[in-house]
Amino acid sequence: MPGSGFQVPASARWLGAGLLGIAFLLFPCSLTLEVSVGKATTITAVNGTNVLLPCTFSTCMGFENLQFWWTFNNSEEFKNLLDGTVKNEKSEPKIRSNIDPSRIEMAGSVKEKKNNISILILNLEFSDKGKYTCRVKNPKEKNAQHEATISLIVVDKLVKVDNTVTIIILSVVGGLIGLLIVIMLIKKFVTFIIKKTQEKKKECLVNSSGNDNTENGMAGSKAEQKATPKL
Repeated sequence: MPGSGFQVPASARWLGAGLLGIAFLLFPCSLTLEVSVGKATTITAVNGTNVLLPCTFSTCMGFENLQFWWTFNNSEEFKNLLDGTVKNEKSEPKIRSNIDPSRIEMAGSVKEKKNNISILILNLEFSDKGKYTCRVKNPKEKNAQHEATISLIVVDKLVKVDNTVTIIILSVVGGLIGLLIVIMLIKKFVTFIIKKTQEKKKECLVNSSGNDNTENGMAGSKAEQKATPKL
């Protein structure tokens, strides 16, 4: 009708949505921001040493003026450790504030698509034990945010795990399995020998019976020949 706007047919809209869904299946890619601290969600470190707290982010839409924070939380306190920005994929993280520059350092890089905003904690103390959260916000994704948390345990020294009992148990189990296999092989071998012996005995009995029948038949023929009476 004159003056009316152009409307896209419903079939075309459904077709467009279907093609978009197929594209997502053929080219799987998360359009949302994701943050990861790696597979291990708990790190154990020795008091007085340095420890790396990993954190990486990923997005298929790219990023501009990306913001990130590191926070600390335990049963006694919550505090912001460090926050910064990353202008784009070609820029390094720029720290805006750091609660303790002498003990907390940036250890990551976003160049070469590493997207790494890990931090390094120097000269660990027992009070550093707690949960560390890495949070990222990407303005290019309508300020989408995501975070990941890693737990840090600080010990006086790393305890070496004694695997003696485990080794003994595995050795015993392995020995029992090996013994069972040997017994089964011996059983099969003995069964085979017995079967062969029985077959030979049976064959001998058959042959002996045949010989006896033959001899009896021959004797009977001679007897019949002698028994013919004279008239």
